Amino acid sequence: MSQQIVTDATDKSNQALEHFEGELKSLRTGRANAAMLDGVTAEAYGSMMPLNQLATISVPEAQLLQITPFDPNNLQAIATAIRNNQTLGLNPTDDGRVVRVPIPPLTEERRRELAKQVGQKHEECMVRLRGIRHDALDEVGKLKKDKSIGEDEAKRLEKQVDDAINIARAKAETAAKAKENEILTL
Repeated sequence: MSQQIVTDATDKSNQALEHFEGELKSLRTGRANAAMLDGVTAEAYGSMMPLNQLATISVPEAQLLQITPFDPNNLQAIATAIRNNQTLGLNPTDDGRVVRVPIPPLTEERRRELAKQVGQKHEECMVRLRGIRHDALDEVGKLKKDKSIGEDEAKRLEKQVDDAINIARAKAETAAKAKENEILTL
């Protein structure tokens, strides 16, 4: 039972880390990356659908995304969805069969904005990790108060929770620094 607290805290911190890394992937750098379009949805068959369910997304060159729709009737909807997504700021073109999205080089100002977004997402991740740590330590405190575990066991569990959270923090820090360097490097 008491070890479950540490396991839960580790699982939750890993989930928070995965979420953070997923958000970092969606941030645009100067290079084309299929994950850039993960949050984009287009209207097809009467409902909004993610692009990866409507088309194959490939990266034929470092500065170009190519989207090949499974159904050519969705071509316009896909191009419009990408064009209308303000956070991407991309201008797709289509030739009747595929949508090509040139990735323009980032301006210095845009690089700084993106670096700031990395910082914000990193801070959100840290807040999540602090919340997970707080909840786990509360549970340990309740068990100690109920006399389910002793003082030594509580100290051991608290240390294990702290260790798990610190590992996740270090990984988040590394991922944030790497993404920031990738964005700021020309």
